[in-house]
Amino acid sequence: MRNPQPQLACGLVDSERALQAVAVATTARAHRYDVLLLTGEEGPDAVRRVAGSGLADAIILMDVELDDDRLPLLRGTDQPSVLIGLPADTSGLTCVDLAFKATGALCVEHLAMLGHRDIAVIGESPAVYERHTGFAERTLDGLRCRARELGVRVLHRRARSATTRWAVTLARILDERPGTSRPVVQNEQAVEPLLALLHRQGHAVPEDVSVVAVCPEQVAVQASMRLTSVSIPAQEMGRHAEERLVAKLEGCGTDDVVLIAPEWTVRTSTGSTPPAAS
Repeated sequence: MRNPQPQLACGLVDSERALQAVAVATTARAHRYDVLLLTGEEGPDAVRRVAGSGLADAIILMDVELDDDRLPLLRGTDQPSVLIGLPADTSGLTCVDLAFKATGALCVEHLAMLGHRDIAVIGESPAVYERHTGFAERTLDGLRCRARELGVRVLHRRARSATTRWAVTLARILDERPGTSRPVVQNEQAVEPLLALLHRQGHAVPEDVSVVAVCPEQVAVQASMRLTSVSIPAQEMGRHAEERLVAKLEGCGTDDVVLIAPEWTVRTSTGSTPPAAS
């Protein structure tokens, strides 16, 4: 039998995951479940506390790393669980995620089709890569693999949080590869500072520079320029995860991996490569 007020535990890491948490909570309420939110900083201790205390009937894990140290605890408990994210080893797990490797490949294909052969990738913060967070690693892998196939050069730089550091990052890219002026941005906080820096330096978008973003839809359409982008379907991911968790609680769920196909939208921030100066 269900508890009178059944609970689901959901790890919440940062504001970028807020939409996922809202979708989880909304879907859970439709099935008469409450949601207990935990911070990502608590790590394995949070999973251990929830799994061993009866605080929650099931667990949704977010911000998943490739070798996530919370997974042995999940595999060692009988509590139903679903991951929003994809670890390196998915055996015995139910995972929901955007197909981030395909997302990276799409970005390269679009720019290559427009004639661009040098691409700069402005990625997440160094801490995201140091933790080997799945979405960042897989996007970069997809970018690099497709770039090799298409003969496109990729320069990857990690984005930092301060505007002055973004300026330094952009300057380094232009110094190292003067012909590289086609950024792929996978850090929504870097979008507006990047557009502002390009404007101050006299680079017109998309006449001189094409910009592609991997970001939530509202970021792409509300930026100072409407961005060509791959949308991160945070709410869809949260809804899928919650539905699979409820199915497990009702005894009809299975362990599987659900990868949501990336949705590509071309807007005004990308164009053909500028003609060579005569």
